[in-house]
Amino acid sequence: MFEGLSGRLGDIFDRLRRRGALSEDDVNAALREIRVALLEADVALPVVKQFVSGVRERAVGQEVLRSVTPGQQVVKIVHDHLVEMLGAESEGLSLNASPPVPVLMVGLQGSGKTTSTAKIALRMKTRDRKKVLMASLDTRRPAAQEQLRILGEQAGVATLSIVPGQQPVEIARRAMQVGRTEGYDVVMLDTAGRLAIDEELMAEVAAVRDEVRPVETLLVVDAMTGQDAVTVAANFQEKVGLTGIVMTRIDGDARGGAALSMRAVTGKPIKLLGTGEKIDAIEPFHPDRIAGRILGMGDVVSLVEKAAESIDRDEAEKLARKMEKGGFDLDDMASQLRQIRKMGGMSGMLGMLPGIGKIKNQLKDAKVDEGMLKRQEAIISSMTKAERRNPDLLKASRKRRVALGSGTTVQEVNRLLKQFGDMQSMMKQVKKLGKKGLMRQGLSGLLPPGLRR
Repeated sequence: MFEGLSGRLGDIFDRLRRRGALSEDDVNAALREIRVALLEADVALPVVKQFVSGVRERAVGQEVLRSVTPGQQVVKIVHDHLVEMLGAESEGLSLNASPPVPVLMVGLQGSGKTTSTAKIALRMKTRDRKKVLMASLDTRRPAAQEQLRILGEQAGVATLSIVPGQQPVEIARRAMQVGRTEGYDVVMLDTAGRLAIDEELMAEVAAVRDEVRPVETLLVVDAMTGQDAVTVAANFQEKVGLTGIVMTRIDGDARGGAALSMRAVTGKPIKLLGTGEKIDAIEPFHPDRIAGRILGMGDVVSLVEKAAESIDRDEAEKLARKMEKGGFDLDDMASQLRQIRKMGGMSGMLGMLPGIGKIKNQLKDAKVDEGMLKRQEAIISSMTKAERRNPDLLKASRKRRVALGSGTTVQEVNRLLKQFGDMQSMMKQVKKLGKKGLMRQGLSGLLPPGLRR
């Protein structure tokens, strides 16, 4: 998400930085381009007007135009206004109430509401150590209740038993009763959706709201629907009342305007982002980090947090000890490939690095193949223990067997072995330099002698 907007803004700011001194006309010309870029990204017109007006007010001041780095100052002003537009501070779910805390999930059909219910329940269970009960109030969509039950099994979260014929308000009442008697901390209520907003839907959701008095009413919207998502949010806020928004499919090819418009139009914060199809692919919404991503500053904090969550500390320490002894093998390489996949693959990691927007096109041209990580894992899994410890055993016939077993080609097996050989050479260099040598020579010490400066 935001790729198009990030690219456009990056070009505008590059031109500003190159100018050195800026006049008021320069700033106004840049703001006109920013306005067009925001509109093309599907940001609501009133929000664009307010944003450009706020930036202009500060950017044409004397402290900016006469500063040593006026272009950089304008970037900072735009960054601060983006953060303000997105909600200033990250707002998590509010669970500070007497248990069981009712959480109402609302939204249109197809927005990812049921999946998001299970993702949030799993997050509460694993991160907040909450005992969560999920209940489906969707009596209209075939198998909707069954879908939540299956997701509950996958996430290891309890679901309310299905009683045929019960209506949404009755199900909600029963769920809260079970929550009280069986000691649940949170009860998540997944309401029915429609293909479009209608009075019947709103009346049904309002009746459930009046019955359970939810602490959180979360609207699930699909980022891919653009300004339609903002209209849906405004309607639900008016008719039902919201406490926050969960935005799904942000990993798709969305322009990002819905996210930028949501807070300004509804007054309610985006609290969570659905980042993929996996049951744990959900993360908190941080306005400052998102603004950084949009402006090509990256999101190193999220990358570090993701690494801390994904990487097995014991395994990492074990690998470090092996590296010190120069004993890196193909099992270790497979472990590293799994860690990269857990962190969202190469594209997920690269998207959080500062300045990566500038080389996005080159990366596309290079055709970074995310499926390659899975294929490489499959290749290593198709080897025997002895082969993984000693790749020199892999002669032509064995390579053909490994390629056949992993559904790949001998060329791919050779590529993996070359990559492993390069990594092994680097490990040996680390061992040879030692800690003091590595600190003294830095990364250049890992390069072959002919490439060192």
